[in-house]
Amino acid sequence: MQIGAVAFESPFLLAPLAGVSDSPFRRLAREQGAAGVYTEMVSADGLTRGSRATFDYCAFAPEERPIGIQLFGADPEVMADAARILCDLPKEQRPDLIDVNMGCPVRKVVNRCAGAALLNNVSLVRDLIRSMVEASTLPVTAKIRLGWDGNSQNVVEVAKALEDSGAQAVAIHARTRAERFEGHAHWEMIGEAKQAVRIPVIGNGDVRTPEDAARMLETTGCDAVMLGRAAFGDPWVFGRTRALRERGEILPPPDASARLAAGIRHLALMVESVGEEVAAREMRKHVAWYIKGLPHSAAVREQTNRTRAAAELVELLAGYLATLERDQPFEAAVPVGVGDATR
Repeated sequence: MQIGAVAFESPFLLAPLAGVSDSPFRRLAREQGAAGVYTEMVSADGLTRGSRATFDYCAFAPEERPIGIQLFGADPEVMADAARILCDLPKEQRPDLIDVNMGCPVRKVVNRCAGAALLNNVSLVRDLIRSMVEASTLPVTAKIRLGWDGNSQNVVEVAKALEDSGAQAVAIHARTRAERFEGHAHWEMIGEAKQAVRIPVIGNGDVRTPEDAARMLETTGCDAVMLGRAAFGDPWVFGRTRALRERGEILPPPDASARLAAGIRHLALMVESVGEEVAAREMRKHVAWYIKGLPHSAAVREQTNRTRAAAELVELLAGYLATLERDQPFEAAVPVGVGDATR
């Protein structure tokens, strides 16, 4: 697949994931076979105000390319200014494409007329994309949903509007905003949109396994597939998906040793990115995903939530692996600095 001048080596991409797809997570996904990645959604208003925290969300390592920065906002002028700012960054900091979030269902986003709320105003969608395309030297794309609710499934209309306005690809989460992440994704509507436009269409929703990804490509005719929650604690899902697609090979999932080793490396990358304290806190959810389904994982999750430093977490995971290898019950000691605050 190709979006503008940006070529992707396979049709399997990491979806933008709020609170998850930071640089360490994206790097692991790319190492394991994701053909492209996206940042968490970034406030266009924050970029135009020069917010340091907002610019930090846009930072990435060279090995993450090709990478898209996903913006959210609803003012065409502000979105155009944000796109211009990204295009004017030094070459090593400049993304490969700019994506627009038109699917986030969270109330604080839609109350600002952004995210999925844009699906209710196709005229604004046209104005917003046109202004960004005029301002940008990078490909502009969008990620949308089927519509606001079951009574307004306007995905085909929105996809056409995006194409007509200059967007160079559209990703479709096959649920409405009202459905959020519940129920079953309606893949057939991805297929309808694909038939209606000439730009690349990327499918998303209910892709949990390599077989799901292959089936989405085959049944919808879409050009690529975005995997999101399937990659939580399992960046190897991209390698397994590509093996099935490219060689017809079914690879086994990683064993406990590989999962815990990846968790420790993920933590090290997080420490490099945000520092010890924040890394230990942010890694709690990732550790829960890495150990999901392993023996005694509930006890490890509880202990993880009590750690305050990266070193404590590394010691905890190493000890847990040792108990698994000995096939013994897990009994972690309380890490140093946790427990009685008076010690």
